[in-house]
Parts: sequence; C-alpha cells; structure tokens
Amino acid sequence: MNIRNSKSIKGYAAIFDMDGTLVDNNKYHFKAWKNLFEKYSRLEVTPELFYEKLSGVAGMPIMREFFSEFSEEEMQQMFEEKSRNYREAFAPFAAPINGLERLLNELKDSGVKMAVATSAAVINIDYMMSLLPVRQYFDVIIDGPRVSKPKPHPQIFLKAAFDLGVKPEACVVFEDSLSGVKAANAAGMKVIGITTTHTAQELHPVDLVIPDYTELTVQKLAALFTKN
Repeated sequence: MNIRNSKSIKGYAAIFDMDGTLVDNNKYHFKAWKNLFEKYSRLEVTPELFYEKLSGVAGMPIMREFFSEFSEEEMQQMFEEKSRNYREAFAPFAAPINGLERLLNELKDSGVKMAVATSAAVINIDYMMSLLPVRQYFDVIIDGPRVSKPKPHPQIFLKAAFDLGVKPEACVVFEDSLSGVKAANAAGMKVIGITTTHTAQELHPVDLVIPDYTELTVQKLAALFTKN
C-alpha cells in the first residue's frame, strides 16, 4: 500500500467512541454520577470506581448494578436525572477535541468510512451532535442500547464494522477508556488511545497513543495497516 497517497486508505474504516474521544467531557459525567450516588446514599464515586465501573458503560446496566432495589421505571427516571444534570453542566464548555474536525474532513475526503460506537444513549448522542458540527462525517452511529453486550465485549465495534460493510481487520478504533480498548482489541481492530482519561502507560495494548488529533494524519493511519 502506498502510504504517501492519502487515497491509500480508501476501503478502511475509522470508528470513534464519543465521550472522552470526540469531546473531553468525562469530568462532567463523573460529577453527575457522584451527585446521583450521594443523593440515593450509594457508595462514594471515587475516580477509581468511575473509571473501572462507570466510564464507557451504558447507563442502565450501571443502574441495575448499583440501584437494584428500584424498579426498571424508577431506575430509568433516575438515570435520566443524571443525564440532565450532566448535559446542563457540560453545555457551556462543549467543544470537539483539538484537531478532530480537520481529521474527520481529511478522512472523508480520502474515502474512509466512519462510525461512532458509544455506550451512550440516543438522547445524549443527539445532544452532543447538536453541540458539535461533526454528525455529517459519520456513516453509522451505534448507541449503547442497540447492543446486548457492553464494552469490554467487542459487540458494539463488530456491529459498527458490519453496518459500514468493512471487515474488522480493516478498522481502526479511537478510544479513551480501558473497557473500550479491550473491546477494540477483542474485535481484532487497530486501536488508537487518546489520553483524555488515562495515561499512555495505562492505555495498552494500543497501536498508537495521542493526546489529541492535531498531529494525526491520514498517512499515519495508513501506516498502521502496513505493520506486520
């Protein structure tokens, strides 16, 4: 493959997580979960608990694990309360991670298919896409409720590849969470870790680690697929 030509990655796909990957918003999710747990007298939400059990995980499985004495309807209402608090806190600060729009535009011009694969619910995806001018770049959006097995299971990434019509081995996943990295590796995809949530040392195994998208080029992505 001629990696000097950006067209050389046509036929490949890029799959992006959303929270912590398109936007640096996890501290707002952390605060919203912490407030909800405190309100209902759960255990303290520490950074360790957040990154191990809450970050990158769909909302209702979290509710069922930690609020199991409530009915499904009550848990749904409580999760919606958490989501509203998160959206209100984050809205004034919403912005794409540095370099994202430029990279998405270059990938689109190069014929790369793109998807968002996130554990978030549709309402939070629509909210985020209303704040960021990026929806037009994505061919497919997979939300958490559309899969039965959450990350670190690879189901969500495999579904994204299937819907894009691209083989898993021809996909690169952008992730900030440990569960997402595990899921992408289990799917047999290339993985780029972004250090909005974890350090470079914590994000492993990955093919590349980046702080943001400012230095990432189509050629660097193409080079990932030439590795043995």
